[in-house]
Amino acid sequence: MDLNPFRLCSGIKVLGYFMILIVLAIVALSYDAVVVLTWAPHLRDGGFTSFLSFIIIITFHILLVMLMWSYIKVVSQDPGCVPENWKLVSEQNIEEGNSVALSDYASIQPPTPTLSTDEIERRQSQSKGYCSKCQKGKPPRCHHCSVCQRCVLKMDHHCIWVVNCVGARNYKFFLLFVVYTFLTTTLDTVVLLPSFVKFFQQAKNHSLSPGNIAVIFLVFVLNLAFSLSLLCFVIMHASLLSSNTTSVEVYEKKKTVQWKYDLGLKRNFEQVFGANKALWFFPLFSTKDLENIPALHGMEFPTRSNAVE
Repeated sequence: MDLNPFRLCSGIKVLGYFMILIVLAIVALSYDAVVVLTWAPHLRDGGFTSFLSFIIIITFHILLVMLMWSYIKVVSQDPGCVPENWKLVSEQNIEEGNSVALSDYASIQPPTPTLSTDEIERRQSQSKGYCSKCQKGKPPRCHHCSVCQRCVLKMDHHCIWVVNCVGARNYKFFLLFVVYTFLTTTLDTVVLLPSFVKFFQQAKNHSLSPGNIAVIFLVFVLNLAFSLSLLCFVIMHASLLSSNTTSVEVYEKKKTVQWKYDLGLKRNFEQVFGANKALWFFPLFSTKDLENIPALHGMEFPTRSNAVE
């Protein structure tokens, strides 16, 4: 029996659904601590305190809406997979062992009589344009995900927090989710800091119930931890975005003199976020961008004309 140990990775999906519940629980706790327990009561104080409370609550709600919108999009949006009718153009490219030119409706040419079937399959598996696990061709920058058991277009990584792969068609949504989560957790940490500093005094004077004190303490610690960890994640992906590189391409990029997909900072950014500046901060793409930027579909990618591999 042909055993594939990587199929065991599919069990990670079950854990991923549990992670979604954790995300929702943290959001609910943060809302309770920041809005209900800490700042909403100050709206009746009047003066600057009421104004500050109003600004904090409005900002919190805006970031929360953008965070959840981006999260739903990255969870629900397919990152892109290889179409069933996407085939190698010719067996000649297989013989030469090179990356092949591909099209949605190209057909496989019959193997040359001089090569055995085993030899053709061996050369196919060595080609960057063929996946030995899926047993079919794959576009440039496409990689096989052992969790999803399929090839993902411009795959960056499989994210357990979103129960989905992050690829060409949802990478923008993932980046927005990370950025808005970082901003939200940072805001939560800052606005809960006074309450955290007064934590022991409030506990001593019984100004808050033990349950409310525990919620504020827990939410502050969680948001501080997420904010610090997400800062590193934001910096890492900003670096990848600036050079038009994915997480799985970092090693490949190091082996080249010039990364062929690096088109300059502005065009690199547009390959992920689109050219419509009005939609950069929203988990949406304009119809014009989807029509004019093939990279957003994950099948074709412009390259530097002077790139040296």
